[in-house]
Amino acid sequence: MLGRFLEFEGYRVELAANGQQALERLCSGIKPCVILLDLMMPVMDGWQFRRQQVANTELAEIPVIVVSAAGKERVSEVDANAYLTKPLDLDELLARVSDYCAPQGTA
Repeated sequence: MLGRFLEFEGYRVELAANGQQALERLCSGIKPCVILLDLMMPVMDGWQFRRQQVANTELAEIPVIVVSAAGKERVSEVDANAYLTKPLDLDELLARVSDYCAPQGTA
């Protein structure tokens, strides 16, 4: 749903069902301007994903916005550029995404 919302707002979106799939896609050459990271995922959760992302020098600098319903203490365990709690404020989501990305078709 977030992907569709961001596409509607003009952003190009790549989706991954879990952290392992996201790492595979990133290692295959996809370099997003920001990663929206849910912490509660199957196969590889957001904490594991972030540890592996940071350990990879080619991926470590991609900014991460954590989007989670996990409590503040759990969310703060992830070294991220920004944190958004669920339920999401869509205006806040757009503001944080626009800190790192521009919609397609803009300079």
